[in-house]
Amino acid sequence: MNSPKEGIKIVNEIALNKEGYTVSKTLILAFLAGAYVAFGGLLAIIISGGSPGIAANNPGLAKFLFGAAFPLGLILVVLVGAELFTGNNAYFIPNILTKRQRAMAMFKNWGLVYFGNFIGAMFIAYVITHLTHLVSSEPYINTVFKIANSKTSNPFLVTFIKGVGANWLVCLALWQGIAAKSSSGKILAIWIPVMAFVTMGFEHSIANMYFIPLAIMEGADITWATFVTKNLIPATMGNIVGGALFVGLPYGYLFGKTEN
Repeated sequence: MNSPKEGIKIVNEIALNKEGYTVSKTLILAFLAGAYVAFGGLLAIIISGGSPGIAANNPGLAKFLFGAAFPLGLILVVLVGAELFTGNNAYFIPNILTKRQRAMAMFKNWGLVYFGNFIGAMFIAYVITHLTHLVSSEPYINTVFKIANSKTSNPFLVTFIKGVGANWLVCLALWQGIAAKSSSGKILAIWIPVMAFVTMGFEHSIANMYFIPLAIMEGADITWATFVTKNLIPATMGNIVGGALFVGLPYGYLFGKTEN
């Protein structure tokens, strides 16, 4: 197992490597990450949404089943390699603190990766899920609509705070994945925090690029403007704060100061 200080060294090298990617490489890896997260979302819908009896009699267990399936996406991102916006919210911070990288490099990466993640999530929503009618029938369609309606019904501040909680745990999952040295250790280290944030109902902007557009494609009474203003913007802002302020900043400050 890597210590926190050893983990920061790995994080620093990861961030430096990301800055060196070409635009095309960054976009392709970002597309893949958006798709992987969407696959996790689809699996969660199929398992939890396909168990209406459990949801009716034990809603906590249904939420756990949903959360237990979702981490597939982040596990794929880490083990096979991809660029995920929410993870990158934390990766660059330690190097910026020690001036090994400029903030502009981070913002460039965030912009490209966010766009690529969106395209990847939308591809899985439209081509892989909508065109194949995987969730167009009962009981799955009810789950799709329920998720989207819930995510677009909260006040801005509530969604923002839920975004903070989501990416705080996502970035801790990535940090734990770096600490683990074996593939099985990485999978378990990633699975637990991601399962937790999904089960608790927090807001992950990249996952929502799949869940809510899918519901719109399937006929939910939600507009694209509602999706962006009521969920995507506050969730994204919360994700940035959760990753940068609550993971990248404290761990960079505590363990990365000598890495200048």
